[in-house]
Amino acid sequence: MTKSQHYKKSIALALPVMLGQLGHVMVGLADSIMIGQIGTIPLAASAFANSIFAIPLVFGIGMAYGMTPPIAMADGENNTAKAGNFLKHGLAVNLATGLLIFLLVLLFSSFSHLLGQEPEVLEMSYFYLYIITSSIFFFMLFLTFKQFAEGLSDTIFAMWASIGANLINILLNYLMIYGNWGFPELGLEGAGYATLISRGIMALVMMIYVLKNSKFKKHLKDWLRDKWHRSYFKTLLDLGIPGGLQYVFEISAFALAAIFAGQIGASSLAAHQVAISLAALSYMAASGLGAAATVRVGNQLGRKDFYSLKEAARSCFVLALAFMAICGLIFYLGRDYFPLFYTDDLEVIKIASSLLVIAVVFQLSDGLQVAVLGALRGMSDVKIPTIITFFSYWIIGIGGAYGMGIYLEWGPQGIWYGLASGLTVSALLLYWRFHWKLNFLAKKAMDKN
Repeated sequence: MTKSQHYKKSIALALPVMLGQLGHVMVGLADSIMIGQIGTIPLAASAFANSIFAIPLVFGIGMAYGMTPPIAMADGENNTAKAGNFLKHGLAVNLATGLLIFLLVLLFSSFSHLLGQEPEVLEMSYFYLYIITSSIFFFMLFLTFKQFAEGLSDTIFAMWASIGANLINILLNYLMIYGNWGFPELGLEGAGYATLISRGIMALVMMIYVLKNSKFKKHLKDWLRDKWHRSYFKTLLDLGIPGGLQYVFEISAFALAAIFAGQIGASSLAAHQVAISLAALSYMAASGLGAAATVRVGNQLGRKDFYSLKEAARSCFVLALAFMAICGLIFYLGRDYFPLFYTDDLEVIKIASSLLVIAVVFQLSDGLQVAVLGALRGMSDVKIPTIITFFSYWIIGIGGAYGMGIYLEWGPQGIWYGLASGLTVSALLLYWRFHWKLNFLAKKAMDKN
């Protein structure tokens, strides 16, 4: 395969994932806008509930992503039965993870009154949190079949399922939040039910697609009758738990940075939220290249083709840097205009504009590190990368954000310099780890021969 073919294949795999991820971000934005129309208290209650649900949710996503590398490797080995058996074991692991998340969120919610929120916000958030937490079972079911299909290089249908479910979610919001077309006016609870129903439809459609599609028939010939294997569970947990922790470290680091910004002042916090919401759009899209890197590297590792593995990974790294460079340029050129979509507060606009300049470096590091993490996941290398992400996000990123933003009083810009430093360290260390692991595996294979 030529270098241009590697780029074409990486783009073909990544683009549907990128569009699907952007759909999820946009529907979150639509939820906030539609809930905000019924009042400040419902909007605050939804933000509070989603902030509680966000960290266990991303851990669940990381757990499910642990399915992709062994399935991609089985595909590279042309071992169809092994791929199907990983679906069976992955289904059990992911549903058990969903149950654990559900119980933990319910337990934590009973202590949420200790977090200093207004009583009206707390009261309204309880049932909404229960509804959206219930959707975790459907979401984990969807991810199970999505990661199975992605491990076999099929990323297109999951994109359409995600986009379709997001459109249904917006429609159901319109019907059940406001009580249109004869539906009951449920307010914030209506938004929760919209999320639950749309995720249920998304999971059902994805499951039917995988189970009924002829392209997967050879992989699923005896998948339900296959025996349970402890080694399969161990593989999924060894990959899933560190992968989930990687997401938790990053999400929690950004959450703590928002707390630092709030300590400086309301304008700083608002500006931070404006800038970070824009950066999240490009990050979620770039994560599609991380998913492509996982599949492509896993395939080549299964074939023991280390030259193609290196070229496949490199194509994803270059594409991630190029995509984020374009996003950074757009942020720089639009730094004085994008904040206007969020607010007319001149102070907030001025601070957000300065943060978007820092985002140029922010974006390049974030894009590279998410692509390299995907490649390492494809090599089933997750434990050392998890340590790297903890060190980079929490020691360098959060330490730097507090040191520059609070201690040295550089303000919100100092917080972002700290975050950018952490992401840059993460990208460099992960990139070094990838090349070390690649050389180690190639040498090990050569010694065997």
